[in-house]
Amino acid sequence: MTSTRTGARNTWQRAAIRDLLEGCEEFRTAQQLHDQLRESGAKVGLATVYRALQAMTEAGEVDMLRSADGEATYRRCSSSHHHHLVCRECGYSVEIVARPVEEWAAEVAASNGFTEVGHEVEVFGLCRACSGRDD
Repeated sequence: MTSTRTGARNTWQRAAIRDLLEGCEEFRTAQQLHDQLRESGAKVGLATVYRALQAMTEAGEVDMLRSADGEATYRRCSSSHHHHLVCRECGYSVEIVARPVEEWAAEVAASNGFTEVGHEVEVFGLCRACSGRDD
């Protein structure tokens, strides 16, 4: 078996989760992914799904964000620095690059004497389909 940057094994469970998340445009919970795996006939425990997602998050393979009710949700994203627009209703998500946010964060950090600063920005709203707009 191959290993990742964090040294975790690349198990069939991780491969199955990776396949489920590939091309998925919305963030999914561990429970949703577990249900999908079970529906496809995979015999996998929910704890295993959580452990695999944690390892994948730490390895930078997936992004994790908290839903409005605090539940961790996961999505496979690009490896470059980005942010997300996320629909509060259906979970549809779009990766965005926000140069003004990057500039603002660097400026605020520097003016307050901070270095090696990181940030996460997620913008929540309603997507076109959920807001009933066709434009």
